[in-house]
Amino acid sequence: MFFLLSLCMCGLLLRGDAQDRAALWRGNDRSGRCQYTFTVPSPVEASCPQTGGPEVEGLKARLSLLEVLVSQLSGGDTGGHQGARARAQSELQEALNRVMGERNLLQGEKERLEGELEGLQRRMEEMRRETERLRNRPCPPQTPAVPPSLPLQGSALMRPAGDSAWQHGSPGFQELKAEVTEVPAPDGSEDNTGCGELVSVGEPVTHRKADNIEGKYGVWMQDPEAVSPYGPNMFWRIDTIGSDVRKLFGYEDMEQLSKGFPSKVLLLPEQVESTGATLYRGSLYFQRRRSRTLIRYDLASESIAARRDLPHAGFHGQFPYSWGGYTDIDLAVDEQGLWAVYSTVKVRGAIVISQLDPYSLEVKKSWETNIRKNSVANSFIICGKLYTVASYTAPDTVINYMYDTETSQGKAMAIPFKNKHRYNSMIDYNLAQRKLFAWDNFHMVSYDLRLGRQQAN
Repeated sequence: MFFLLSLCMCGLLLRGDAQDRAALWRGNDRSGRCQYTFTVPSPVEASCPQTGGPEVEGLKARLSLLEVLVSQLSGGDTGGHQGARARAQSELQEALNRVMGERNLLQGEKERLEGELEGLQRRMEEMRRETERLRNRPCPPQTPAVPPSLPLQGSALMRPAGDSAWQHGSPGFQELKAEVTEVPAPDGSEDNTGCGELVSVGEPVTHRKADNIEGKYGVWMQDPEAVSPYGPNMFWRIDTIGSDVRKLFGYEDMEQLSKGFPSKVLLLPEQVESTGATLYRGSLYFQRRRSRTLIRYDLASESIAARRDLPHAGFHGQFPYSWGGYTDIDLAVDEQGLWAVYSTVKVRGAIVISQLDPYSLEVKKSWETNIRKNSVANSFIICGKLYTVASYTAPDTVINYMYDTETSQGKAMAIPFKNKHRYNSMIDYNLAQRKLFAWDNFHMVSYDLRLGRQQAN
């Protein structure tokens, strides 16, 4: 073999000047084996065919396999990149949702602070006016000291009639006598259990504070006509802050609610819009998120029993209460059944009251009022009468309007009402206890009511 290679090299070196004499050639025979041929050139010489051979074919096969592997790897990388892009998009969407939720919370806080600022400004203005009034008021004349010869009655000094104050000891100490007006005891002429007009609202009583930010706004309820398997003492609650408001918490009684120990948690099949939900005859009634659709959810079967659009009703921020919160549709229950309080484009934002069929959710009758829905903080219905609250942040506000569906007449009023925690997002009449239930800045509170005697027809 070494000899042949040496001979080949010699032949190549001598090829330039010996082409006309002889040459060494290499080629494959028919069986694919390599042959070395030493020939003498001639005018009719034919060159050896240079075929691929087994080595070239193997190399081609390996190159083909390598191309397949490269193609597969390229495809896998593409899929990997697509999966990474999909995951990145999902993470970005989640981050966007979180940012939007935080933005909504901050917007709510901003509105609350603006409301508090307005309240402080009003109080400062009232204090300024009171200061001016006191400055312009003349000082009361000083009365002489009581002479020691005045008679005594019991343990009190008898003072001259008409004196508004009297001196005791040194002139630097003065006691003012307050005028006392006696109120006669009730004679039974007023019926607090009937369906007369609202006379007064008691002081708010706080029952529980929500655990986290989801409970800043919410709704808590009691079914006035509860059915099995839930008893009449059951209380229910929904926290309405979040991107997926669907949890309904049930408590066996007020004590368990106060302690925060739910006995039942239901996951609703549709998301709830705002704080306008209510309970009646074993069903939860609520507005489906971002729509004018009303839903009746049967608590016993844990399924949707009926759904229907409220005709022409505004939704998702078209006609809310003044505090916002997408409170376009507010559902209520009283002695006369199920109601919806809302507005439409046709009435240009005025409050519309509709009585609903509790089974089919069909509108039975409607009334149009003259008060704008976004000008009041909230509303509730007692005995077919709609009452509206003026402010949701002022600690001392009033119930400023009443509309009677029986007479189709409305009137202004001024019944004192307190927002104890300065941000009231839900007020409803609780027929089971004949009280008002409210959700005031994380707190679940209730108010006693006093109704006047129902007028005879």
